[in-house]
Amino acid sequence: MCLFCKIASREVPAKILFEDDDVLAFADIHPAAPTHVLAIPKRHLASLDDAEPGDALLLGRVLLAAQRAAREAGLAASGYRVVLNTGRDAGQSVAHLHAHALGGRAMAWPPG
Repeated sequence: MCLFCKIASREVPAKILFEDDDVLAFADIHPAAPTHVLAIPKRHLASLDDAEPGDALLLGRVLLAAQRAAREAGLAASGYRVVLNTGRDAGQSVAHLHAHALGGRAMAWPPG
């Protein structure tokens, strides 16, 4: 069982911001911005590359969870960034699909 599956099952503690039957949002323990939330599907899906057409609704729910986290943090007016890293070279460090919602400061472009 991966780290994020353990967080979803409450085997590993996390600052959980909200959840529903399909997704969970929690604070990143190594924030890269003043607000840094991770939104995950509760069902294990290693990465975006492992998603199939039948996962479309779940992927949408993950993005809407990232949106909700940003809105609840008061970032809608100033803006926020949502990032999905896929694979080692892209910076994915946990093999469980997760969307980063980052904000609270100006972001630079390009990010990498």
